[in-house]
Amino acid sequence: MHPMKPDPDMLEPIETASRDELAALQLERMKWSLRHAYENVPFYRRKFDEAGVHPDDLKSLEDLAKFPFTTKQDLRDNYPFGMFAVPREKVVRIHASSGTTGKPTVVGYTRRDIDTWATVMARSIRAAGTRPGDVVHVAYGYGLFTGGLGAHYGAEKLGCTVVPISGGMTARQVTLIEDFGPTTIMVTPSYMLAILDEYRARGLDPRESSLKVGIFGAEPWTNEMRREIEEAFAMDAVDIYGLSEVIGPGVAQECIETKDGLHIWEDHFYPEIIDPATGEVLPDGEFGELVFTSLTKEAFPVIRYRTRDLTRLLPGTARSMRRMEKITGRSDDMIILRGVNVFPTQIEEQILALEGLAPHFQIELVRPGRMDEMIVHAEALPDHASGEEREALAARLRKRIKDVVGVSVSPVIHPPGTVARSQGKAVRIIDNRPKG
Repeated sequence: MHPMKPDPDMLEPIETASRDELAALQLERMKWSLRHAYENVPFYRRKFDEAGVHPDDLKSLEDLAKFPFTTKQDLRDNYPFGMFAVPREKVVRIHASSGTTGKPTVVGYTRRDIDTWATVMARSIRAAGTRPGDVVHVAYGYGLFTGGLGAHYGAEKLGCTVVPISGGMTARQVTLIEDFGPTTIMVTPSYMLAILDEYRARGLDPRESSLKVGIFGAEPWTNEMRREIEEAFAMDAVDIYGLSEVIGPGVAQECIETKDGLHIWEDHFYPEIIDPATGEVLPDGEFGELVFTSLTKEAFPVIRYRTRDLTRLLPGTARSMRRMEKITGRSDDMIILRGVNVFPTQIEEQILALEGLAPHFQIELVRPGRMDEMIVHAEALPDHASGEEREALAARLRKRIKDVVGVSVSPVIHPPGTVARSQGKAVRIIDNRPKG
């Protein structure tokens, strides 16, 4: 791996601005955003009034803590267009989250919002090591999901050649990578593993592919998975972060030269870390729930939006903007198993650490008696596929998870290729516990 040094001539001035310059810009934009939300969204006017705060009360960035939080439920309660701050005819695009629990959350963009989004995505893709003229293979889903079109507009804005293949049809993904020679792929990490499987099934060496950079997001993934993908493809794998409610992908990006967490594009998205239980703002460096306030969005401003993602804020390195640590889990993705907090990423780390196991897995929650139990479905690699070897792997995985994570689970090691593959976001948890 030879990470490219950034070309200072190509960075936007704000990416290397001093903290003081950045803070001055943030305060000016935050005042505008709070006023814009208060004056144009009845929900925000009511929430601010109930909390006894007014946009004029913001004199410093710290004053943001006086304002109320916004939650996903608030967005659902105002379905479909109640959170828009501009007339509907000024909204040029609508996206929506998948809505797996209840109604989807609907977001809107003005023409300027689309340009802002393309700008932060172009900045992200460039930070990942991609340059104008590179071919970018976009295997995020297109449609209401923000991944595909977000990546697409950003790569075009950077000046790349975009292949908008979307997700699914894994055989065609590999064919077009081989035929079109992209240097960058943008995809969920779990789907990248499905592409890797297809390479191996065809007897192709993934290290010989044209791919040099993978920009992976839309689900939590571990540094162990990063190493596996980098070694398999001889590529650099970097993390991208975003969520549709804040804009889509492109809220934060890991830089190829450091790979030490994601720089938040703080000129557009103001981050806070709070205690998920009390809502108290925590200092930089402390672990908690990530909260965002949009600073420049017109159609759909969000004020102190609770992401449910758990991380901490760290000083900038490759850029002067602060970094967030890789997301290790979500406050609503957490499994409490017999009193122990467990995240799917912790299970994944142990699977990837065992030689003989493929990286595909699912967690099944069951309650055969009074106690919840966790069945971890993993699969053996072809050279460890005998019944005896699979039993030995199950015993080793059980011990590793008990030793490292602190819970007793029942691993089931399946034959190669039999654990469900992801075509987009991985479905990691299947809850088969009795309802009620």
